[in-house]
Amino acid sequence: MDVHVRDLRYFVAVAEELSFTRAANDRLFVSQPTLSKQIRQLELSLRTALFERDRRTVALTAAGRALLPHARRLIDQWEGAQRAVADAVAVQDTTLTVGFQTSIGRGLIPAVTATMGKLLPGWRLRFRQISWADPTVGLAGSDVDVAIAWLPLPANGDFSQKVITREDRWVALPAAHPLADRPVVPFEDLVDEPFIALPATAGALRDFWLGNDHRRTPARIAATAETADEAFEAVASGLGVVLLSAGNAEIYQRETVVCRPVTGLSPSELAVVRRTRDHREAVRVFVDACCLCTAARS
Repeated sequence: MDVHVRDLRYFVAVAEELSFTRAANDRLFVSQPTLSKQIRQLELSLRTALFERDRRTVALTAAGRALLPHARRLIDQWEGAQRAVADAVAVQDTTLTVGFQTSIGRGLIPAVTATMGKLLPGWRLRFRQISWADPTVGLAGSDVDVAIAWLPLPANGDFSQKVITREDRWVALPAAHPLADRPVVPFEDLVDEPFIALPATAGALRDFWLGNDHRRTPARIAATAETADEAFEAVASGLGVVLLSAGNAEIYQRETVVCRPVTGLSPSELAVVRRTRDHREAVRVFVDACCLCTAARS
């Protein structure tokens, strides 16, 4: 039975973290049952146990320790092969795929497109919306080349980011909500409200948009949403409220939803993000263009 590179990634993550929970939530962004199932299948294919498990600890077996350096090497070789193929395709394919989770707006893309047209004639941008369930905005896989993403991202060293704008956090409320008549809403008046949350796999980004960095007690979750449109539908239906950036409050205007600035919260940050190991000229030009265009507007 052939082993997939994905299975080796799962194995290495558990081996390095010595925790199925941390590997699933902080490294792989998959559910723990999914991770456990894949590890069991890998062990079955190799006909040996790779981990010794009990309720509190995870440890490598002798077979697991023997596999680990080979698994790391195979993953590195596969990533090298992917980069080589990407470089070969890039010679003929002059399209850069940009990941995003909420509407980019802010006049950024027309300005960046014009700048790239001058520096890289013939190149074009393609945009792909990624679910909030993926906190890497498609960069962990091969879906996108670069991303316009809200911070924070997973802090694992795989991604490099440059902040392109900082915006105050606002709140989206049902139009009939008692707080909708206020011009400004203190966050302390929102802490007991039911919130629309990002999926659990969004990790630190979910915490940020729940305001957990300014809470003393956990947020009350009324529903989850994987896209901005889903979140605003939930708010309009009266299920709860949701935090958003000031710029997105302007972009996502709806008659059934009222957006108000919130005091007592740190600002949000929008960044242009690339894979740390991706040094292609087109990626560099896109990142630099984003930074130049936002600097010119400020």
